[in-house]
Amino acid sequence: MRGPEILIPLVFFVTAGGVAMMYTPLGRALARRLGGNKEATADLEDLRAEVADLRAELDDTRARLGGGIEELHGRLDFAERMLAQGKEKNALPGAR
Repeated sequence: MRGPEILIPLVFFVTAGGVAMMYTPLGRALARRLGGNKEATADLEDLRAEVADLRAELDDTRARLGGGIEELHGRLDFAERMLAQGKEKNALPGAR
């Protein structure tokens, strides 16, 4: 099968696949996206507003923690040293 004869089954399968895809959730979502559904646009605007709020909250959290990072590292180092000393004191006698 060479030449134009191959186009008949090719067109058939492409068309059948397209029709079958229209009934899937992906096909319906694609149709809504291409159709410019106003509900989807409103949902998109809500999501953008929520993302902007989350970014502002994250920036605020980073600003509050920004100065305290060095202090936090110092406290962690101190706690690690204290725990290491405690292990040495609680070692069994004659273990060395």
